[in-house]
Amino acid sequence: MVKVAILPDVGIPLTDGTRLSARVWRPDSTTPLPAILEYLPYRKSDGTALRDYPMHQHYAENGYVAVRVDRRGCGDSEGFFDDEYSEEELRDGEEIIAWIAAQDWCDGKVGIQGISWGGFNGLQLAARAPAALKAVISIGSTVDRYADDIHYKGGIQLGENLGWAATVLSWFSMPPDPQIVGETWRETWMERLHATPFLAERWTAHTDRDAYWQHGSVCEDYAAITSPVLAMGGLHDGYRNTMAHLVGNLSAPVQGIAGPWNHKYPHITTIAPGIDFLNLAVRWWDRWLKVRDNHADQDPAYRAYVMDSITPVDILTERPGRWVSMTKAPTRGGAIPFGDGLIGATAAFAITLPSDLSCGRDCGEYFPFGFGGGELPGEQSHDDARSACFDAQPVSESTDIVGAPEVGLTLQSDGQKGQVVVRLCDVAPGGTSSLITLGLLNLRHRGGFDKAVDLVPGESFEVSVTLDQCAYRLPAGHHLRVSLSTSYWPYCWPEGQEFSLTVTSGFLALPKADIAEDPGFDPPIPVEERPQTVLQEGAATKDYVVDPDTGQITTTIYGDQGRILDGLNDLITHSDRTEVWTIRPDDPTSAHVIITWNRTLARDGEFEVKTTAVAEMWGHAETFEIRTQLTAWDGEEQVFDREDHANVPR
Repeated sequence: MVKVAILPDVGIPLTDGTRLSARVWRPDSTTPLPAILEYLPYRKSDGTALRDYPMHQHYAENGYVAVRVDRRGCGDSEGFFDDEYSEEELRDGEEIIAWIAAQDWCDGKVGIQGISWGGFNGLQLAARAPAALKAVISIGSTVDRYADDIHYKGGIQLGENLGWAATVLSWFSMPPDPQIVGETWRETWMERLHATPFLAERWTAHTDRDAYWQHGSVCEDYAAITSPVLAMGGLHDGYRNTMAHLVGNLSAPVQGIAGPWNHKYPHITTIAPGIDFLNLAVRWWDRWLKVRDNHADQDPAYRAYVMDSITPVDILTERPGRWVSMTKAPTRGGAIPFGDGLIGATAAFAITLPSDLSCGRDCGEYFPFGFGGGELPGEQSHDDARSACFDAQPVSESTDIVGAPEVGLTLQSDGQKGQVVVRLCDVAPGGTSSLITLGLLNLRHRGGFDKAVDLVPGESFEVSVTLDQCAYRLPAGHHLRVSLSTSYWPYCWPEGQEFSLTVTSGFLALPKADIAEDPGFDPPIPVEERPQTVLQEGAATKDYVVDPDTGQITTTIYGDQGRILDGLNDLITHSDRTEVWTIRPDDPTSAHVIITWNRTLARDGEFEVKTTAVAEMWGHAETFEIRTQLTAWDGEEQVFDREDHANVPR
């Protein structure tokens, strides 16, 4: 076994004088080695410490220097946080890569990897082509920050836009570790709190795909990425499209893997089967950083886990299915017309969709982390009953659907604004309806996402809605259902005024893919975990209540991550969140949410700090009203309290 030294705080000096903090895993070697960077805001001393430990240890044991860097203004790094994927963050990233490559322990070759934030900025840095960056592994990421991130989908604001603002407000409210930064920790903490940006307002204000979202969207210039990219993601995650987008558009060496996972690394997913990501990654690094002819570049371009049909369950721990492979990303297939409630019929029809704000009860959550029930979509019959449904004939033999379905519609609206939500469902012979995939469209963006244009009441127009990538086996005897609705709360925000749509024609285009059976991957290997003690167990609940007098619908989500003692640095962490989403089915201006995060960081006998972050939002007819409040305590003393408030045009 290779001896590995773990250095908890290696300073990376930036040209503006800011010091970033890195944890470094260094093999006992006098020979310069390639390095693997993970660059995140999520606090290496506590936030991702448990996840980082076995992964970067494994890389070091296989002949790499692993470098985990806290982003500017987060964790143990100096400076202030400004925004996600900002120009400052990416400039810093270029400096980090150059600094790593120049160290005497590095041979000049650097790879970058990450999930979610780290998957985003890895692709974004690759598009800036720093000389030392030679390979990328990107997981749970996106190529388009507007079309396919946590803020907007099809031009409609997602409920998670505010949810993410609340999460970030809480995540970045903690101080650096006093054992690393010393006596200045409290002063640094106060400065950070005062510099906290009002991101909920900023993200809500950019309703179109403008320069703000174009920045960091690598789809603006795929050719800028020349480093080989391995892209992975979960089909139960909100980020399920990137793998196909990259495989279909990069000219650099690229491979995509779409598994049955949630928003987790593939070896620690809570939805089995996981895979041996650690050795798969080492094989990728060996090919491109050590330039070994191990044939990793000859693996299939796209591999997907075709999920079997199951009855939706409250908590999913394993998804049956099988792996398939393709030489290229799936493409669009032929169009199947809609008739009067049927797929494959051609009879003329006109179906009106009224506003029904109770649709969306079983939507699940954009970000399923495996924290409890209700994260994944439930049985869809409740929402189907509040939608216009087009049903196909039952299939005579099992049929694989791999890729992104497309639904075309001819519509009329009785208002100037409107939205359509399209769900593709698997209906079993007994009537159970299971969500396969979905797509959304703000109809004012029917001509493009760069500018919203009002509808002309009563005027017909055509739209095309591309649904999320899927890999699904429809069993013999089951049939497909396309369900159309005008809202999907709380997955996304409804329009501020009532409207109805009339559908007069449509089609379903299923994806086309030339698939081959694939042996799949080895299961995750056992690893040495970072020691920890659970001082208080976590908990999670989700409740849906309808007031019998007012009809108000209240969805309450609660999650407690438990109180955890880190066995190496003695830090104690705890966090919990409560989300309360309310709406009345007959009043779109009643849409409201309040999200509260409580977070604690402590070390027995030394310090204990707590913060409460609150984000609240109302959906008025023409504006969104937003309020955030951040409060902090040092022990029992309240040391900070700030409230921000804004009305943002829709």
